[in-house]
Amino acid sequence: MRIKKVYNNNLASILSEEGREVIIMGKGIAFGKRCGDEVDESKIDKRFYQDDDKWNDRFIQLLNDIPSDCVEFVSKEIEFAKTSLNKEFRESVYVSLMDHIYSSISRYKEGVTLKNPMLWEISRFYEPEFEVGLQILDMINDKYDVQLPQDEAGFIAMHLVDAEMDDDSLNNAYVTVKIIQDITNIVRHFFHIEYDTKSVYYYRFITHIRFFAQRLVLNKLNGDAEENDLFEIIRLKYPNAYECVKKIDQYVQQEFGMHLSQDEQLYLMIHIERIVYKQNK
Repeated sequence: MRIKKVYNNNLASILSEEGREVIIMGKGIAFGKRCGDEVDESKIDKRFYQDDDKWNDRFIQLLNDIPSDCVEFVSKEIEFAKTSLNKEFRESVYVSLMDHIYSSISRYKEGVTLKNPMLWEISRFYEPEFEVGLQILDMINDKYDVQLPQDEAGFIAMHLVDAEMDDDSLNNAYVTVKIIQDITNIVRHFFHIEYDTKSVYYYRFITHIRFFAQRLVLNKLNGDAEENDLFEIIRLKYPNAYECVKKIDQYVQQEFGMHLSQDEQLYLMIHIERIVYKQNK
């Protein structure tokens, strides 16, 4: 296994057996090395494989543009996020977060900061990722002697959320947040309630709406496997929840051109009835 290119002491690229370029990372893995030198495989901590040539090109470009300490810092923060959230991310998160964090620091030093228009929604709908984003933000501010605003924690959280999903477009993560916002507003206005955002019932409700929104964005809504007798029972038992779900169905049809299956409506009714009942109680 021989080095194709050295980026810094801890980053280099090699050619796989299939002839594809693979980025390798490890402490001191490329120290004193040149193109063609052998790699000490025991020092490899991370390999970056990606079938998309555009992703490879972007990653390699970033490695050339971003200081090595920032590359190593962000890599450690991603590992921190994996451990904190107990989740795995797609490799693309390394490109997106390195690019975003380095750009944010550079903009700050030029006197420019960005507002996150969906900060409140992100902090509520993706609370675990947002909390990790806040911790990473503190580490960024400490390491680089900057004072990036809390808005950046929201941006970081959305990069993490996007890396958990099945699609590579960060736009999908923001569309998901918008859907959650719209549906929770439909329920809130229909029943004239204000949510107790600290309650476990609100958390369960948002969790269900979050996964529903992700399925909707990825066009993976559940269909009806068979005629659902339970749907009729719940529809008659919770008529107000059913009327509310009909409004959600109208929203989905208007915005996405799809109707909700009885299975999707059933679970929405159950969760809506639960959150409304607990709020009123």
